Amino acid sequence: MELAWSRLRQAAMEVAGRAHAPYSRLHVGAAGQTSTGRILVACNVENASFGLTLCAECGLVSAFHATGGERLEAVSVVTPDGTQLLPCGRCRQLLMEAGGPDLLVDTAAGPASLASLLPHAFGESDLVAFGAGDAVAFGEGDDERPRDDTS
Repeated sequence: MELAWSRLRQAAMEVAGRAHAPYSRLHVGAAGQTSTGRILVACNVENASFGLTLCAECGLVSAFHATGGERLEAVSVVTPDGTQLLPCGRCRQLLMEAGGPDLLVDTAAGPASLASLLPHAFGESDLVAFGAGDAVAFGEGDDERPRDDTS
């Protein structure tokens, strides 16, 4: 499937204009293309309690899961005038689970793989290494956590 970069950028620019950014005034839009060609959009939503602010990419990942998932193939993040932005570290981690290391991110220098922007990402294999993978995958868990017996 061909990636629709110009369509993604345009959709991200349009939704950026609907961002709720009264504090930073940085209006951000994100558009993503799924493995079936669907285009999803989201914008940032700020909150007076800055820690509760939602990045556009967080909204995009939520919309992705709410509408059926598949696989996220490409993402463009821009301001209303089309200035390209890179996802923050938190958003890169969220995008990793939605699209994997081959997800393409639109950058000023051209598309870049998410793996190149987030090397050594934390994932399910890291949880499995500590014996938590099965519990996390099936929503089961206990209060037992790995303990460091060296202290």
